[in-house]
Amino acid sequence: MVITNDDERLDATFAALADPTRRDIVARLSQGEATVKELAMPYAMSMQAVSQHIRVLERCGLVSRGRHRQSRPCRLEPAALESAMSWIEQSRRVWAERMDRLEEHLDRLQDGDRR
Repeated sequence: MVITNDDERLDATFAALADPTRRDIVARLSQGEATVKELAMPYAMSMQAVSQHIRVLERCGLVSRGRHRQSRPCRLEPAALESAMSWIEQSRRVWAERMDRLEEHLDRLQDGDRR
């Protein structure tokens, strides 16, 4: 199997989203830009620890930082989420089709038992 850059980015996205703090940060940023200080408020961790979480999200493309005067607000980059959602949807369709075929097969087996 050939690993592409898209595969590596998708792996990094899912790895980043495996952490509940990072999922919370993504959820917060879905409401709009926020500074690291604003993102750190609900957590009992240092600003440095929150910054590390944000760097993980930046590396996989989920978050970017802008520049506004002296602050560097974080913003969500929805394109990275869209590729993950696309992969999930494709997998969901494949498994739904497999389950439908299994159900049809089981129905045929049951019909054979009734004869």
